[in-house]
Amino acid sequence: MMDLFSSVSWLSVVAAFVPYFMLGGLWFTVFFKKPYSISLGKENNMPEKPAPIFIVGPALCTLVITIASALLMSALPIDSYGSAMALAVLVGIGYLVANTMNIAINPNIPKPIMYGIISSAYHMIGILIVFVILFAFK
Repeated sequence: MMDLFSSVSWLSVVAAFVPYFMLGGLWFTVFFKKPYSISLGKENNMPEKPAPIFIVGPALCTLVITIASALLMSALPIDSYGSAMALAVLVGIGYLVANTMNIAINPNIPKPIMYGIISSAYHMIGILIVFVILFAFK
């Protein structure tokens, strides 16, 4: 397992993490701010400045996803952008979208399907970006 960690290009992890994380910031505060707040039932009371946990938490989660993706990329015979994107779709749908939709189906989320679609689409695009960047550094 330690060999796997040593085979990862940590520069590629940083290069992939930054746009994935920044996409999230734009996705939820600019591109889909109103629909996202509606999906949470907070269209009239979203704070202008989020608490630090709402920035640090997603950053850490996105970093973990990016590191896990780099480890998968190192462990598997990914030899083309096509195979990198195929792995991204597998990880995106198989883990990120499925888990996001599972979280969305919660009695505390007023519009679970809307929330799930908005959040899942972010993760799907984000993971595609991650795998393309990771492959570019391979």
